[in-house]
Amino acid sequence: MNANAKVLDSQQLLIHWQGHRNLTRRVIEAFPEKDLFGFSIGGMRPFSKLVLEMIAIGGPALKSIVEGTINTFDESFNPTTKAELLTKWDEETEIINEYFSQITEERFQETFNLFGQYEFPIYQNILYFVDNEIHHRGQGYVYLRALGIEPPFFWERER
Repeated sequence: MNANAKVLDSQQLLIHWQGHRNLTRRVIEAFPEKDLFGFSIGGMRPFSKLVLEMIAIGGPALKSIVEGTINTFDESFNPTTKAELLTKWDEETEIINEYFSQITEERFQETFNLFGQYEFPIYQNILYFVDNEIHHRGQGYVYLRALGIEPPFFWERER
């Protein structure tokens, strides 16, 4: 196996992730405010809670990776409006950009203990962040459809 072989470079991976973040932001925007915070199906969390999980992962995890610290998972941010949630989403997007760019290509292969719980190579942690977001955004799509709202096309990731 060639350890230097690449399918994507780090910039392409970041662009891919940010495309997903753009789409998730549009899903947040599509929700009526009361349903964003209160609607659920089958005992799942409201979409706002799923978004809070995504917010608690991306930026904080990258900051931990860059600084070499192991921080605990923190979902203490408690917005009460869609505007607050979107503002925090946008702030975290900038934090992701800032810290992602500080990870060298070589470091993506290093193992990192994320939140003191998951020890995987950095690139696998980042793929987990994207997978987690896609999973929860899918729940948001189900909620929107149940509310009679057409969600954004999943392939339209650009703003």
